[in-house]
Amino acid sequence: MTIKIEALGKQIDSSTSTWLFRDVNTSIMEPTIIGILGKSGQGKSTLLRILGRLLPPDAGTVFLEKKEMSLWDARAWRMKISYVAQQAVMLPGSVEDNLQTVSTLHQRPFDKKLASDLMEQLYMEEIDWSKPAAQLSGGEKQRLALVRSLLLQPPVLLLDEVTASLDTKSKQAAERLLVDLHHQTGTTLIWVTHDLEEARVACKRIWFMANHQLAEDTECEAFFHSPQSVEAREFLQDGNVHAALSEVQR
Repeated sequence: MTIKIEALGKQIDSSTSTWLFRDVNTSIMEPTIIGILGKSGQGKSTLLRILGRLLPPDAGTVFLEKKEMSLWDARAWRMKISYVAQQAVMLPGSVEDNLQTVSTLHQRPFDKKLASDLMEQLYMEEIDWSKPAAQLSGGEKQRLALVRSLLLQPPVLLLDEVTASLDTKSKQAAERLLVDLHHQTGTTLIWVTHDLEEARVACKRIWFMANHQLAEDTECEAFFHSPQSVEAREFLQDGNVHAALSEVQR
């Protein structure tokens, strides 16, 4: 599953030609786990939403399997590249109704065994599937939304801070599940996170966004050990200070 991003850009205000980001060029030629890092306001989540065909770009384009995005049927694209939002949206009905959404939409048999296995791995085996999904806690909704996307078994998963609202135990379980999924199936993960330790441990490659562009695109170890830009060095220093203060406050 190859992805090529060419001169991609998104404007904040078209009347003033103010860009959230522009001239993003990169490619994914083999399965990997990419962490998208950067300060707030650089367009990390917007970039994911463009890749998921949820927002149109204002410049440039994306190729999936050498075919330009406008030539793809949107539903076919989303079967290949699935977006998991930071704020989980529950569909009307029960937990099971939500789990069956993918099979209903794409006319596939519902894999109940896989659904049960994924729920168990995320410590949700005790959840009553007949319970209204709207009554779940925030963390339960986030995990259910993740399972819902995983049931599609897409080659590419776009993860928008999917562990941010989870407690430590659930967060670690989700990270473990996603990394194992990559190793076992070759699923590519493109993962926005503000957790530097999560990125350092889980990711193979880093896209660092700064100054409204893709400032660095490098191997994970190289980014954390020898960032090339001043912005990246300052970002890592600020993140490490914040992590240290959080540890002291526990």
